[in-house]
Amino acid sequence: MASNKILVIDDTTVVRVKVREMLPPGNFEVLEAKDGLEGLNFILQEKLSLIMLDFLLPKMSGWEVFQKVQADLELRKIPLVIMSGRKEEVTEKITEPFEYFEFLGKPFDQKQLINAIKLAMTKAKLPRPELVAVGAGVAVKNSTVATSSVATATLATPTVASSAMPTAASNATPTAGGVSEAEINALNEKIAKMQAEIDGLKKQLTQVVTFIKQKIK
Repeated sequence: MASNKILVIDDTTVVRVKVREMLPPGNFEVLEAKDGLEGLNFILQEKLSLIMLDFLLPKMSGWEVFQKVQADLELRKIPLVIMSGRKEEVTEKITEPFEYFEFLGKPFDQKQLINAIKLAMTKAKLPRPELVAVGAGVAVKNSTVATSSVATATLATPTVASSAMPTAASNATPTAGGVSEAEINALNEKIAKMQAEIDGLKKQLTQVVTFIKQKIK
């Protein structure tokens, strides 16, 4: 039994076969998916060591698969290589530098493939900010918390009846929604502080990625 599983998601048979043939001999198994939906099912069902994801796919695009993977704390730890014949297709959705996955342009040779896999494995080990759930969604995208999403969470904070906390009720003026102005101001301050911390962390991660790239060259 192979201890490592590599998933290649691409709608072109030639590309899937090419990746399989270029990989060096080792204790791994190559799984193939011809569309995004099939690929996502593999990701959810199998314990994978690497995902190679084409960005343009039928049934479910590579971008949609990428979003679902990044929204899961465990799945986003899997090393990821995104493949595309046009890099601008990727950068339209995800800005550079690519912090947590590696990009592989088509066509590619064996050396480029192996190098992309190594970089993807290195990037997958980098520390990442925790996901901040807002209802059923996720308020983290490219390491930046959406302020509007956090604000939405503020409005969803349950209010305490005035009879249960008479002191707090007498000292704070409630708004029409049942949340006092003082509470809103405090939460807005927390949001601003959180945004500043995340921006600083993103800057540090960018510097780490740049350093790694310089060392690899």
